[in-house]
Amino acid sequence: MLNSKLNGEVYFPSAEVLKNATIKDWEQLNKKALDNYEEFWSELASELHWFKKWDRVIEDSEKPFYKWFTGGKTNIVYNCLDVHVNTHRRNKLALIWEGENGDSKTFSYYALHRETCKFANVLKSMGVQKGDRVTIYMGRVPEIVIAMLACARIGAVHSVVYGGFSVESLAERIEDSNSKVLIVADGAYQRGKIVQLKQIADEALQRCGTVEHVLVVKRTGQEINMESGRDMWYHELMNLPIAIQNNTLEEVDSEYPLFILYTSGTTGKPKAILHTHGGYMVGIYATLKYVFDIHDDDRYWCAADPGWITGHSYIVYGPLLNGATSFMYEGAPNFPYPNRWWQIIEKYGINILYTAPTAIRGLMRFGEAWVNRHNLSSLRLLGTVGEPINPEAWKWYYNVVGKGKCPIMDTWWQTETGMFMITPMPCVPLKPGSGSRPFPGIVMDVVDEKGNSVQANEEGYLVIKTPWPAMIRTVWKDSERYISQYWSRYPGMYLTGDSARKDEDGYFWIIGRVDDVIKVSGYRLGTAEIESALVSHNTVAEAAAIGLPHEVKGNAIYAYVILRTGVEKSPALIDELRQHVSHEVGPIAKPEHIEFVDALPKTRSGKIMRRVLKAKALGQDPGNLSTLEE
Repeated sequence: MLNSKLNGEVYFPSAEVLKNATIKDWEQLNKKALDNYEEFWSELASELHWFKKWDRVIEDSEKPFYKWFTGGKTNIVYNCLDVHVNTHRRNKLALIWEGENGDSKTFSYYALHRETCKFANVLKSMGVQKGDRVTIYMGRVPEIVIAMLACARIGAVHSVVYGGFSVESLAERIEDSNSKVLIVADGAYQRGKIVQLKQIADEALQRCGTVEHVLVVKRTGQEINMESGRDMWYHELMNLPIAIQNNTLEEVDSEYPLFILYTSGTTGKPKAILHTHGGYMVGIYATLKYVFDIHDDDRYWCAADPGWITGHSYIVYGPLLNGATSFMYEGAPNFPYPNRWWQIIEKYGINILYTAPTAIRGLMRFGEAWVNRHNLSSLRLLGTVGEPINPEAWKWYYNVVGKGKCPIMDTWWQTETGMFMITPMPCVPLKPGSGSRPFPGIVMDVVDEKGNSVQANEEGYLVIKTPWPAMIRTVWKDSERYISQYWSRYPGMYLTGDSARKDEDGYFWIIGRVDDVIKVSGYRLGTAEIESALVSHNTVAEAAAIGLPHEVKGNAIYAYVILRTGVEKSPALIDELRQHVSHEVGPIAKPEHIEFVDALPKTRSGKIMRRVLKAKALGQDPGNLSTLEE
C-alpha cells in the first residue's frame, strides 16, 4: 500500500503488520529517545540482568573514548543463557542448525547453557584466563557459537576469523591478537567440497608462535594432522571430568573487553575493532528487539557468517539476549539447487530472514520458479545488510519472496557501530533502496567537506553526531588510528567513511564508500546508482562499476556485469546496456566499457571489492586480499 504523504515510491505497512507490531508509532519512540537519550537507554538496559547497576549511563570525559553504563557489573552470556534457563524458555529451542550435507542438530536454552559451561571449564583447564585472547576459526557450525559464548563466559576475549580466510590472514590475526588458544574445525562443507580448515591452521601456526593449544572440532571426519601435545579433539575434552564441574562465570565490568574483530575497510592492514560487554549487549538487544520485532514464537534466520559482525551481533548474541529461536545453515544459498534457502524456510517455518543484497541478487538470477515451488507463508519480516540494496532487487525480494506482505528491514551499520544505526521498523513506511531513518535517538547527518549539513538530496559524507551503546571503544593496540580514522576530520562527529544523501522526508540513501564515488567530467556519480541502473535491466543479475583514469573526463566508467542464467553475451547487448544506463541515470553515467564476468571479488560480508577490479583493469597489484571471500 502506498502512502501519499511521503515523496517518491513508498510501501506503507499493512493493517495486519501494524496490528502485530510491538512498536506502532516510530515518531513517538524517536521523540522519547531524543528528549531524554540517557533515560531511553537506561530503561532498555534495565530489561537485562546486572550483578551491580551502573553509576552513569554515558561517561564522556575522555572523548572520543566514550564509556557506557560505567560502574555496572554484568556478563553478556549470563543474559544470553542463564536468565532464560530459569524461565519458561528453559526447554525452548535456542538454536536450530542444518549442515550443507543434510545433517541437523538442535539446542534448547538448557542444552546450549550446559554445553557452554562445559566448554568454559575446558578452556579454563587449558590455562585460559580473564583477558586472554582466543582465536576461533570454523565454518557455520553450532560449536562456533558455543566457543564464543564459553570465551565470554570466563572473561576471555574472542577473535573469530572467518572460515574462508587464507593462511596469511589467519596467521596475521593470531599474531596480532597474541592468542594462546586456537579453536578450529577439521574442515567445513562448502558447495559439496571440504574447506581444509585444519590444514590452513597448521600452516598458519608455523608462522606465529603464540598458540599453546589447538582444540579441534570434528565436522567432516576426514584424516587430518594432529600434533602431539598441542592438538586435542573438542569432543574428547567435552567428555572429561574437567568439563563437568562448576558453573564457571566471571562477573565483569560493563566496559570489559568482549571481543575483537578484524576488518580491513577498503584498504590497508586489517584493524581489530574492540567491543565490550555492557554497551554492546544493550545496543544489540534493543535493536534486534525493535527492528525485527522478535516475538516469543518466532523462528529467526540471519543468513550471515559468525565470522563477521552481523554474525556476532545478530546470529549469536542478539537473538539469545532476546530469548529467540535462531536458525543457522552451514552451506551456500544455491547448493545443490537454487531453492535451498526456500526449502529451508518451508521446512523449519522461518518467520524472519535477514541476508545480504548480494545473496538476493544471486538468487534473482535463477528467476521466480525456484521460489514459487515452496510455501513461504511463514515469513513475516525480511531484512538486508552489508551494502545498499538496488531498488530492483528490493522489489524482487519484497514481491517474490515476501509475496508483498513482509516489510523489508534494510539496515545500515558497520563492524565499528556494533548495532543497527539506520534502519526502519515494521511500522515505518519503506522506500526501496533506502534504509529509512536512524534508530530512535541516534542523530546522523550528511555533511560537506567543511562539516556543514548539506541540502536535501545533496550528496555528502555520512556522520554520526551522538554516541551509541554498542560503539567501537578503540582499535586494538592502536588508539591513534581510532582517533585519526573516525574522529579527526570533523571534531565531535564520527566519520563513517560512507557517502550518502538525505531526502526531504529525512530518509537516508547510502551511496557507498567514499572511495566508491566516481568523478566524471566534474560530476560525482555513486557506483551504487550506476550498478542499480544496470541491475534494473532484465538481463543483468549483478554489476560492479569502477572509475578508470581518462584524459578528457578525468575518470571513465568501467563496468563488470554478471548476466542472468540463459542470457547470451553479445556486442549488441553491451550497447543496449550502455544506452540503458544513459536512459536511467543520464548520459554522463554511460559506461565507457562493459565486461561480462562470471563472478565478482567480494568480502566475507558481501561487499564488492572494487579496488581489486580497478587493479585488474589497470594491471596493478591488488594489494591485501585477506578479506576476499574466495
